[in-house]
Amino acid sequence: MKKLLLFLFFTTSVFAEAANDSIPKKMSTSDLFSDYDIVLIDSLLMDSKYKSPLYNTLQYRMDDMDKEEVTDVVLSTEVLKQRLAVIDAKTPFHIAYNPALEKVIKSYLKYRKRYYPALMAKASYYFPMFEKYLDQYDIPLEMKYLAIVESALNPTAKSRVGATGLWQFMYPTGVQYKLKVSSYVDERQDPLKATIAACQYLSDLYTIFGDWDLALAAYNSGPGNVAKAIKRSGGYRNYWNIRPFLPRETASYVPAFYATMYLFEYQKEHQLVPEKFQIRHFETDTIQIKKTISFDQISEITGINFELIQFLNPSFKLDVIPFVKGKEYAITLPRKNTLSFLENEEALYALAKKDAAKREKPLPKYFELGKRIRYKVRSGDFLGKIANRFGVRVRDLKRWNRLKTSRLRVGQRLSIYPKKIALPKA
Repeated sequence: MKKLLLFLFFTTSVFAEAANDSIPKKMSTSDLFSDYDIVLIDSLLMDSKYKSPLYNTLQYRMDDMDKEEVTDVVLSTEVLKQRLAVIDAKTPFHIAYNPALEKVIKSYLKYRKRYYPALMAKASYYFPMFEKYLDQYDIPLEMKYLAIVESALNPTAKSRVGATGLWQFMYPTGVQYKLKVSSYVDERQDPLKATIAACQYLSDLYTIFGDWDLALAAYNSGPGNVAKAIKRSGGYRNYWNIRPFLPRETASYVPAFYATMYLFEYQKEHQLVPEKFQIRHFETDTIQIKKTISFDQISEITGINFELIQFLNPSFKLDVIPFVKGKEYAITLPRKNTLSFLENEEALYALAKKDAAKREKPLPKYFELGKRIRYKVRSGDFLGKIANRFGVRVRDLKRWNRLKTSRLRVGQRLSIYPKKIALPKA
């Protein structure tokens, strides 16, 4: 455990790109939460609304894209203080009134209120599963709102720096928590596995700081930045006291979390009516697959909507479930359709075999990031090209294969430990 905590202390953020960690000379109340900060989850909400696999079924209007809806906000400071006090009394988070928090809550209500009914619909699917594992790891159930700030509940969300999934794991942190990435599967996009990993990480952060607000900040900026902010503040361990010394994104991040919690807790008071989602998590089941099959083939044989299969199985990057010896992959389906799958299983595998025979190009070879593969040198290959393809350095290729020169011959076999997925061009 000590080694793990040391790793966590010096690790980089799960979510954010490296931020400027300099100490601001002075921060006024208006500086505490600027209009820039509102962008934190704004783009995520847009992506969630307009890029969702279930876009059509959630009945969005395309003309919404072309106009900004502004809602009048009827929320006095006194009423907000009372409501925040109620939330604070029933959660281990320190949700005290702050002008910065009031600003972001009112900004969301004024400019982004229209996104929340769809977001709340997705929450009805994910939150029961989140709560199960948060409870199992003795984490406050309110931590479920973190996934909204991280990804707007989009399991395939990817940040500019590569943080991926509902809980926005960077690749190294994902590896630390046993989330594997291969040419077919990214377990950071697996809602169940990523949720368990997030619970483990949050639990470890709480062990370091002994405070859930600080664990929340560390999830975003990394525990090292939070420790530095504590030191620069003169030893304070209250989030609002160390906030001026945190990277700017993290200074915005925790209020965004509090604001999201407030909007969900007081949705009725703000006339936020969740849309109806077409499926609940308890209405799904999993089936182990016995041969490589695609979502298209499953949809064709069983009649299950293709986009629904995509939504329920976001970790399969190519819409294909690989069959790999020694590994078990399962398909998640609506429970009402599992019997249809089992009754038509042989026909499904027969269709997969038939489609494979007609395919001009074979499906990509299965491999996992960081694990050794054997690569056969082709005509036109050179070390720089191969290194770029697999995200490694030329000197690493030479070291792994004991090459004294850069010369290669066609047909030569190279050992490579890939750092990125290199799929053949279509």
